[in-house]
Amino acid sequence: MLLTTLMLIPLVGSIVVFLLPAAKATLAKQIALGFALATLVGSVLMVLGLDNSSGGLQHVESYDWIPAFGISWTLGVNGISAALIVMAAILVPVVIVAGWWDAENSGRGTVKGFFALILALEVFIIGVFTANDLFLFYVFFEAMLFPIYFLIGRFGGPQRAYAAMKFLLYSLVGGLFMLAALIGLYVVSSRELGQGTFDYVTLTSLNIDPATQKMLFLGFFFAFAVKAPMVPFHTWLPDATAEATPGTSTLLVGVLDKVGTFGMLHFLLPIFPEASKFYAPVIIVLAVISIFYGALLAIGQTDVMRLVAFTSISHFGFIVLGIFVMTSQGLSGSSFYMVNHGFSTGALFLVMGYLVSRRGSKRIADFGGVQKVAPILTGVFLLSGLSGLALPGMSSFISEFLVLAGTYAVNPTAAIIATLGIVMAAVYILWLYQRMMTGVPSKEVEETVTEISRRELVAIAPVLAIIIALGFVPQVALNVINPAVDQVQTYVGVTDPESAVVIEGSGS
Repeated sequence: MLLTTLMLIPLVGSIVVFLLPAAKATLAKQIALGFALATLVGSVLMVLGLDNSSGGLQHVESYDWIPAFGISWTLGVNGISAALIVMAAILVPVVIVAGWWDAENSGRGTVKGFFALILALEVFIIGVFTANDLFLFYVFFEAMLFPIYFLIGRFGGPQRAYAAMKFLLYSLVGGLFMLAALIGLYVVSSRELGQGTFDYVTLTSLNIDPATQKMLFLGFFFAFAVKAPMVPFHTWLPDATAEATPGTSTLLVGVLDKVGTFGMLHFLLPIFPEASKFYAPVIIVLAVISIFYGALLAIGQTDVMRLVAFTSISHFGFIVLGIFVMTSQGLSGSSFYMVNHGFSTGALFLVMGYLVSRRGSKRIADFGGVQKVAPILTGVFLLSGLSGLALPGMSSFISEFLVLAGTYAVNPTAAIIATLGIVMAAVYILWLYQRMMTGVPSKEVEETVTEISRRELVAIAPVLAIIIALGFVPQVALNVINPAVDQVQTYVGVTDPESAVVIEGSGS
């Protein structure tokens, strides 16, 4: 019951907060923070209870739900999903503290509604990373859209309605493709077993013919590619992050978008191994395009929130690249990248939110000289940015190195081209720093931009500490992740080529 309990904590919190009188704004925040911290404690206990010698599902619980259709409430985690849950559980209280006044500042909706939606979102986040019945996964996959839709549409900027609807439509279309593939997979399992099933472990053992695999694979892949987001299915992301509150953007890009890459790794490769190998060359090309496209568009942005969104498109290209080269280094790097990207991009969105709320503008040109009036805030921005460009000593560096090492072993051309994306990352981060932080501050900047507050520093400091700590001691996470990576390779039936770079703590 551990995983179900872990979902019940934020669910109860969301209901309690929602039922509070609208005038009890401060109490709503405090209760939401308390339940978020309780969820974090539960997630840490869940990870500590893992057996790192096993790459299979752990903490498994299964109960009949709709037995007539082979649907069950089946939950379980491996090292990859457990790491993502802990990441999410850390970011939720960070977002609550950082966005303490976001609801009031929006001038719309109620404070209790804002924080109830955040806790409801956490329920579905945990659900989507623990569901090991594919129908249950689909339910959580679709359900988590609606808290984000209301967080953007109710509490976002001037174009919030457009951005929220675009996000919802893209996601729902992707979900329809998944539903069609899910029905097809049920029919195949019924033909193979005599009774249809959505059970993950059972489906990984099916011997689905390659032609059928290729068709079903595309349905799931489209849904995951929209969620990831990969070029050319990415266009909803910059609009959503430009209009959402910084905290909402942190959860959207830092956590929810990982569902796409997690789905590729956890479902596509093990269930459709032959199709995964067949489509891998095309997907690798799309991943490299995403790396360059995201970086190039980031360089040309005038809106700071859209810039961070495009950097994430580039980062997701690296994640997908590592998944589909299918080496232990690539898979470990991608899994670790998902965690690190959540923290580094979350830090960037939050610090940009601090700056935007002070200046009242998202235009890069409206800043300049911030280091003169807010040196500590500038330092926080610099650390967040250096993590985004994968500076050695930061956790993201380890991720990118593993992805590139794993890619080079099977596709040197893709690795070399992707490496150039790192150079472009340095351009858009350092240029952004130069334009916003250096120079002589304008009168408007001097009058509006103040030093980082104690609350803001308390919110973002744990994220920066984790980024640095995992940069120097990545084994803490990799030792949890790697057994699951080995299991994925076993499902797919691939081994590392002899040319693969073997790094201690980074896979077999």
